Amino acid sequence: MKAEIITIGDEILIGQIVDTNSQWIGQQLNKIGVSVYQISSIQDDEQHILNAFKEAQERADIVIITGGLGPTKDDITKKTIAKFFKDDKIVEYPNVVTHIKGLFQKINHPFKEIQRTQAQLPSKATLLMNNFGTAPGMWFFENNTVFVSLPGVPYEMKGLITNEVLPRIQKQFKLPFILHKTIMTYGAGESTIAERIEDFENNLPTYIKLAYLPSFGKVRLRLSAFGENKEILEKELQEKVDEVYKLIPEIITGLDDDASLEKRIGALLKSKNKTIATAESVTGGKIASTLVSIAGSSSYYKGSFVTYSAETKTSLLGVSEETIKTHTVVSKEVALEMAKGAKEKLKTDYVIAVTGNAGPTTDDTDKSVGIVYIALISDDKEIVEEFNFGQPREKVINRTVSKALEMLQKELS
Repeated sequence: MKAEIITIGDEILIGQIVDTNSQWIGQQLNKIGVSVYQISSIQDDEQHILNAFKEAQERADIVIITGGLGPTKDDITKKTIAKFFKDDKIVEYPNVVTHIKGLFQKINHPFKEIQRTQAQLPSKATLLMNNFGTAPGMWFFENNTVFVSLPGVPYEMKGLITNEVLPRIQKQFKLPFILHKTIMTYGAGESTIAERIEDFENNLPTYIKLAYLPSFGKVRLRLSAFGENKEILEKELQEKVDEVYKLIPEIITGLDDDASLEKRIGALLKSKNKTIATAESVTGGKIASTLVSIAGSSSYYKGSFVTYSAETKTSLLGVSEETIKTHTVVSKEVALEMAKGAKEKLKTDYVIAVTGNAGPTTDDTDKSVGIVYIALISDDKEIVEEFNFGQPREKVINRTVSKALEMLQKELS
């Protein structure tokens, strides 16, 4: 069962907004056994939309469209859909008018006649009532293809997908099972992992596929199984996961996004009843932000110093001016003094401190762009390491965050 997602709107193509709708819709379809074949973003242009619909109908069983259902003249999706289905008759739904009036009444906003167009749909459409907004969704079934048109506002779209679209798809089609297991790894690159598990990958059955999903400092290994019998798939998928654990045990932190490094660190700190603080220069607070993204982090995370200049390193953390003069702000010595200063002020069990050159310039240092120093100290240990994370700036910052957390996780383990 193949689906195609089409987002309509110039604002997506010129980068004014990011298309998060397609990502979410794809996840939900996959959960019920529908594979997304293609995702397209197209202009608010009638002929372009008609061409996209025609091509999608030839490729997919289900076509989901978002955007262009507003009451203003630039929203042309509804009229274009009517033209595509050769539906000249537009029908007004009184219950939608009543619904829209009720929404405006709740916010003490007068109902305007332009809003009535929201209740006017092509006669071939099956109404999908939008309980969270004014634009209803539409369901069409023609030439063995389902077309679903939804508003582009994310919370409205999500409500319609959950309450209307997915139940209808499950009722209309016999769907297979698509199961995933994602193994989280840290500390090894994609090519290194691929080499170590090559024989395992070569011997996977045709209905189980392996995908590598690399990002800064980590690689996710997604195993996907496709079939008719859920119990058998679950058993075989778990067996494959167990095989991977035996091949690369030292770099695996757990399964799925619940096994993120920051979540694992939080669990380790809680179990050991330990606390941590951060002192950041090059990362500008991103390590702190990552750690506190986990619910309950207040029980182990005590605070951060973001000391982006030499002056704040000295005034807030007590870094010696002589140390900076002798070694520059990007040095092992400064990273270590930053960590010690934060530990002294916040009285924590662990401190991470980072300083480095993210670029594009090196300011008043003798270190090249990409050089970063990470210090990790506790009551009985001091670790300071140098890394060269290359360029560009974003890569340096993100890899610094990942490596600092990786060092912390290894120490806690």
